[in-house]
Amino acid sequence: MNTTKSHSRHPKGLWVLFGTEMWERFNFYGMRALLTLFMIHSLGIIESQTSLIYGGFLALCYLTPMLGGLIADRYLGNRNCIIIGGFLMGIGQLVMFVSASLFGHQLDLAKNLLWIALGIIILGNGFFKPNISSMVGSLYPKQEKNKLDSAFTIFYMGINLGSFLGMLICPLLGDIKSVEGVRDIHAFRWGFLAAAIAMFLGIILFFLLKNKYVTTPEGRVIGGLPKHNTSEDFEEGEAQSAKFSSKAIAIAIAGFIILGWVFYKLVGQNLVYSLVYAAGITLASLIISDSSITKVERDRILVIYVVSFFVIFFWAAFEQAGSSLTFIADNQTDRSFLGWEMPPSMVQIFNGLFIVVLAVPFSLLWDKLRRSGKEPASPFKQAMGLLIIALSYFVIAHNVEHLGNSGLLAIKWLILLYLLHTCGELCLSPIGLSLVGKLAPKRFASLLYGVFFISSATGYALAGTLGSIMPATGDKFKKAQQLGINLQDVLDKKIKLTGEQAELLVKNNIPLAYHKFAGFEIHNLYEFFMVFVVLCGVAGILLAIISPKLKKMMHGIN
Repeated sequence: MNTTKSHSRHPKGLWVLFGTEMWERFNFYGMRALLTLFMIHSLGIIESQTSLIYGGFLALCYLTPMLGGLIADRYLGNRNCIIIGGFLMGIGQLVMFVSASLFGHQLDLAKNLLWIALGIIILGNGFFKPNISSMVGSLYPKQEKNKLDSAFTIFYMGINLGSFLGMLICPLLGDIKSVEGVRDIHAFRWGFLAAAIAMFLGIILFFLLKNKYVTTPEGRVIGGLPKHNTSEDFEEGEAQSAKFSSKAIAIAIAGFIILGWVFYKLVGQNLVYSLVYAAGITLASLIISDSSITKVERDRILVIYVVSFFVIFFWAAFEQAGSSLTFIADNQTDRSFLGWEMPPSMVQIFNGLFIVVLAVPFSLLWDKLRRSGKEPASPFKQAMGLLIIALSYFVIAHNVEHLGNSGLLAIKWLILLYLLHTCGELCLSPIGLSLVGKLAPKRFASLLYGVFFISSATGYALAGTLGSIMPATGDKFKKAQQLGINLQDVLDKKIKLTGEQAELLVKNNIPLAYHKFAGFEIHNLYEFFMVFVVLCGVAGILLAIISPKLKKMMHGIN
């Protein structure tokens, strides 16, 4: 992409969707930056439980796009679902504002309002997320689908410009500490209010500009009611509607119930995570059972499924940003940055900043490689993303290895981690969005985006599980020492606690034993971070190995 001609080479509708998504991401990531700290410091929820709640919330945010995609494809269309979803998310943030205003007086009511707010945001995100991504793909006629990697990288810059602004402004308003280091737990509400205002701005922008700019090159409306679709919206010879038999639907429903029970009862997952895992498998099976699918379509859909499986591990590592990495930034990091003590919730901002800086260079890189015939296939790009994020955790693991219980991690290492996260993300996430846009049959477009987002949901659920096994950080050892207890001796089982001592540690959010993952005890931060090195490294290598086979199954699409 030539930056001097970007507006002429990409339709103006891309910039409308860019702006809409920017404000929505301001809303979502601004709230996300504050959420876990609000739950811990204002509502008194312990860290391990907060990680599970955080993972479950994100997982459900990316599970409901399955529902939103289905409703859009069959009934309401992309445009209406975007407006409904954005409005719901704005309302949810206002309820968060009320929760954060009440907690000091009515803690139980504040907690109940938190659950209601998160539920509204989850539902709104389900309507919004798959449909705006689907509309980006619809802006480009069949002969210009090769521009989608570049287009989605630009769109992704909008996503992360919004996340950067949200993670800058919301923490400045909501995560405030005094000179003595005491957090103002009443300030969170102002961050949530800023997130609400941003969401309503995004929806107003979309509503005012959608009819003028979000159209095909011929001026036809994109994302309208499905009943208004014409043959021009589909590939030649492509079926214009899905054909799910009653038997297939019944089997899918039964499969969802059975799988949910298996994950919940036999595997031991919590209810939310069980629903996410069961939904992903069930929906994928239902789509592939459609009797109208051709062999080429089936191969392309299977590529989407394979890639969706591997990106689970990327998001499990990436989404430590809002839980374990924030806890480490809060408790065991020297956050002095250019002479300023950065709020812990704001350290995540570097990811959004690096995306804004690097999105266009990555877009130019893909365009240059494509013109020279050297562009890697999309699955191989995503394998690169997995290997880069594995490298980021390898770097951070070796920088925390000798910290002990009192050493502080220099903030430069978290900044480097987020730089590598960003490079990995630009190889994986916008490329995945583009891949679905290129491979998905039109009649399944939003629904297959729903499947892709379920893989993100599964990754977020796994992120919550992994975040909950983070070992005690330095602040926990200090707090235990203040209580007259040597926490290291407790963890190593060198002393036996009295019932009163154990209750005191639990009350102060201090673990009584090492956490376990896959049968292995996690004793320190080094071992904790190496879990992500292994998971993402192995996934990246396997995806790179099978990429040539996946490229063949894409039947001419790169």
